[in-house]
Amino acid sequence: MKKSTFIRWKQLFRIVVYKRLIRPLIHSRATPEYKARGVAVGLAWACTPLVGIQMGLVTFTWGVCRSFKWGFSLPLALAWTWVTNVVTMVPIYYVFYVVGQILRFKWDDISGYGALSRLIERVFLSQEPFLIQMTEFIKLFVQDWGISLFLGCIPFVIFGYVYGYRLTLRYEIMRLNKKKKRSMK
Repeated sequence: MKKSTFIRWKQLFRIVVYKRLIRPLIHSRATPEYKARGVAVGLAWACTPLVGIQMGLVTFTWGVCRSFKWGFSLPLALAWTWVTNVVTMVPIYYVFYVVGQILRFKWDDISGYGALSRLIERVFLSQEPFLIQMTEFIKLFVQDWGISLFLGCIPFVIFGYVYGYRLTLRYEIMRLNKKKKRSMK
Protein backbone atom coordinates (compact mmCIF):
# COMPACT_ATOMS: atom_id res chain seq x y z
CA MET A 1 0.00 0.00 0.00
CA LYS A 2 1.38 3.40 -0.94
CA LYS A 3 2.07 5.90 1.78
CA SER A 4 -0.37 8.42 0.28
CA THR A 5 -3.13 5.80 0.27
CA PHE A 6 -2.40 5.01 3.92
CA ILE A 7 -2.61 8.71 4.78
CA ARG A 8 -5.97 8.99 3.00
CA TRP A 9 -7.36 6.02 4.92
CA LYS A 10 -6.06 7.50 8.15
CA GLN A 11 -7.73 10.83 7.34
CA LEU A 12 -10.97 9.05 6.44
CA PHE A 13 -10.85 7.13 9.73
CA ARG A 14 -10.26 10.35 11.63
CA ILE A 15 -13.15 12.13 9.93
CA VAL A 16 -15.66 9.30 10.01
CA VAL A 17 -14.90 7.36 13.15
CA TYR A 18 -13.25 9.79 15.52
CA LYS A 19 -15.11 13.01 14.73
CA ARG A 20 -18.53 11.45 14.21
CA LEU A 21 -18.53 8.64 16.81
CA ILE A 22 -15.79 8.96 19.43
CA ARG A 23 -15.67 12.73 19.94
CA PRO A 24 -19.39 13.05 20.82
CA LEU A 25 -18.91 10.25 23.33
CA ILE A 26 -15.93 11.93 24.99
CA HIS A 27 -17.41 15.42 25.11
CA SER A 28 -20.83 14.44 26.43
CA ARG A 29 -21.32 15.34 30.09
CA ALA A 30 -23.85 12.57 30.69
CA THR A 31 -23.34 9.59 32.99
CA PRO A 32 -21.55 6.54 31.60
CA GLU A 33 -24.77 4.49 31.73
CA TYR A 34 -26.72 7.15 29.85
CA LYS A 35 -24.04 7.31 27.15
CA ALA A 36 -23.78 3.53 26.95
CA ARG A 37 -27.53 3.20 26.45
CA GLY A 38 -27.34 5.78 23.65
CA VAL A 39 -24.58 3.91 21.84
CA ALA A 40 -26.40 0.60 22.38
CA VAL A 41 -29.70 1.88 20.96
CA GLY A 42 -27.90 3.45 18.00
CA LEU A 43 -26.00 0.25 17.23
CA ALA A 44 -29.14 -1.85 17.61
CA TRP A 45 -30.98 0.25 15.02
CA ALA A 46 -27.84 0.34 12.85
CA CYS A 47 -27.96 -3.46 12.72
CA THR A 48 -31.33 -3.46 10.99
CA PRO A 49 -31.92 -3.41 7.24
CA LEU A 50 -33.60 -0.02 7.49
CA VAL A 51 -30.89 2.32 6.20
CA GLY A 52 -32.48 5.68 5.56
CA ILE A 53 -35.03 5.60 8.36
CA GLN A 54 -32.86 4.45 11.25
CA MET A 55 -32.41 7.96 12.64
CA GLY A 56 -36.18 8.49 12.66
CA LEU A 57 -36.62 5.17 14.45
CA VAL A 58 -33.99 6.15 17.04
CA THR A 59 -35.81 9.42 17.65
CA PHE A 60 -39.12 7.57 18.03
CA THR A 61 -37.46 5.09 20.42
CA TRP A 62 -36.03 8.00 22.43
CA GLY A 63 -39.49 9.56 22.77
CA VAL A 64 -41.08 6.29 23.88
CA CYS A 65 -38.27 5.58 26.36
CA ARG A 66 -38.48 9.07 27.84
CA SER A 67 -42.17 8.57 28.55
CA PHE A 68 -41.19 5.52 30.63
CA LYS A 69 -38.44 7.49 32.44
CA TRP A 70 -35.73 5.42 30.77
CA GLY A 71 -33.49 7.77 28.85
CA PHE A 72 -30.45 7.54 26.66
CA SER A 73 -28.25 9.99 24.82
CA LEU A 74 -30.11 10.87 21.64
CA PRO A 75 -27.09 12.50 19.91
CA LEU A 76 -24.94 9.42 20.56
CA ALA A 77 -27.68 7.06 19.39
CA LEU A 78 -28.14 9.08 16.21
CA ALA A 79 -24.40 9.16 15.57
CA TRP A 80 -23.98 5.41 16.00
CA THR A 81 -26.71 4.58 13.46
CA TRP A 82 -24.22 5.77 10.86
CA VAL A 83 -22.20 2.58 11.31
CA THR A 84 -24.42 1.31 8.52
CA ASN A 85 -24.89 3.70 5.64
CA VAL A 86 -25.23 3.80 1.87
CA VAL A 87 -21.59 2.72 1.45
CA THR A 88 -21.79 -0.29 3.79
CA MET A 89 -25.42 -1.19 3.08
CA VAL A 90 -25.00 -3.83 0.37
CA PRO A 91 -22.40 -6.03 2.13
CA ILE A 92 -24.23 -5.76 5.46
CA TYR A 93 -27.59 -6.60 3.88
CA TYR A 94 -25.96 -9.60 2.25
CA VAL A 95 -24.65 -10.85 5.60
CA PHE A 96 -28.12 -10.38 7.12
CA TYR A 97 -29.64 -12.27 4.19
CA VAL A 98 -27.23 -15.21 4.42
CA VAL A 99 -27.66 -15.49 8.20
CA GLY A 100 -31.44 -15.33 7.72
CA GLN A 101 -31.34 -18.09 5.12
CA ILE A 102 -29.25 -20.22 7.49
CA LEU A 103 -31.68 -19.57 10.37
CA ARG A 104 -34.53 -20.62 8.08
CA PHE A 105 -32.61 -23.81 7.17
CA LYS A 106 -32.55 -22.82 3.50
CA TRP A 107 -28.95 -23.89 2.87
CA ASP A 108 -29.50 -24.53 -0.81
CA ASP A 109 -31.24 -21.20 -1.49
CA ILE A 110 -28.51 -18.66 -0.67
CA SER A 111 -28.31 -16.27 -3.63
CA GLY A 112 -25.07 -14.78 -4.80
CA TYR A 113 -23.79 -11.45 -3.57
CA GLY A 114 -23.96 -9.92 -7.03
CA ALA A 115 -27.68 -10.63 -7.43
CA LEU A 116 -28.52 -9.06 -4.07
CA SER A 117 -26.23 -6.10 -4.74
CA ARG A 118 -27.93 -5.35 -8.08
CA LEU A 119 -31.37 -5.67 -6.50
CA ILE A 120 -30.57 -3.21 -3.70
CA GLU A 121 -28.82 -0.79 -6.04
CA ARG A 122 -31.85 -0.83 -8.35
CA VAL A 123 -34.02 0.40 -5.50
CA PHE A 124 -31.79 2.76 -3.51
CA LEU A 125 -29.53 4.24 -6.15
CA SER A 126 -32.21 4.93 -8.72
CA GLN A 127 -33.16 8.46 -9.70
CA GLU A 128 -36.78 7.79 -8.82
CA PRO A 129 -38.61 10.02 -6.34
CA PHE A 130 -38.41 9.00 -2.68
CA LEU A 131 -42.01 7.71 -2.57
CA ILE A 132 -41.40 5.38 -5.50
CA GLN A 133 -38.11 4.19 -3.94
CA MET A 134 -39.90 3.40 -0.68
CA THR A 135 -42.67 1.55 -2.56
CA GLU A 136 -40.05 -0.59 -4.31
CA PHE A 137 -38.24 -1.09 -0.99
CA ILE A 138 -41.43 -2.40 0.65
CA LYS A 139 -42.14 -4.71 -2.31
CA LEU A 140 -38.68 -6.26 -1.95
CA PHE A 141 -39.14 -6.82 1.76
CA VAL A 142 -42.51 -8.46 1.27
CA GLN A 143 -40.89 -10.94 -1.07
CA ASP A 144 -39.16 -14.04 0.29
CA TRP A 145 -35.67 -12.57 0.73
CA GLY A 146 -36.98 -9.81 2.98
CA ILE A 147 -38.00 -12.35 5.60
CA SER A 148 -34.47 -13.75 5.60
CA LEU A 149 -33.01 -10.24 5.79
CA PHE A 150 -35.04 -9.30 8.85
CA LEU A 151 -34.56 -12.67 10.52
CA GLY A 152 -30.82 -12.50 9.83
CA CYS A 153 -30.46 -9.08 11.43
CA ILE A 154 -31.83 -10.22 14.81
CA PRO A 155 -28.56 -11.73 16.11
CA PHE A 156 -26.72 -8.58 15.04
CA VAL A 157 -29.27 -6.31 16.76
CA ILE A 158 -28.86 -8.23 20.00
CA PHE A 159 -25.07 -8.34 19.69
CA GLY A 160 -24.90 -4.63 18.77
CA TYR A 161 -27.03 -3.61 21.73
CA VAL A 162 -25.38 -5.82 24.35
CA TYR A 163 -21.77 -5.27 23.35
CA GLY A 164 -22.32 -1.63 22.43
CA TYR A 165 -23.59 -1.05 25.95
CA ARG A 166 -20.90 -3.11 27.68
CA LEU A 167 -17.94 -1.75 25.74
CA THR A 168 -19.09 1.85 26.00
CA LEU A 169 -19.74 1.53 29.72
CA ARG A 170 -16.35 -0.09 30.27
CA TYR A 171 -14.63 2.59 28.17
CA GLU A 172 -16.38 5.43 29.97
CA ILE A 173 -15.65 4.07 33.45
CA MET A 174 -11.99 3.55 32.49
CA ARG A 175 -11.81 7.08 31.10
CA LEU A 176 -13.38 8.58 34.24
CA ASN A 177 -11.00 6.63 36.49
CA LYS A 178 -8.00 7.92 34.54
CA LYS A 179 -9.39 11.43 34.80
CA LYS A 180 -9.78 11.07 38.60
CA LYS A 181 -6.22 9.77 38.96
CA ARG A 182 -4.85 12.71 36.98
CA SER A 183 -6.80 15.21 39.07
CA MET A 184 -5.51 13.68 42.32
CA LYS A 185 -1.88 14.30 41.34
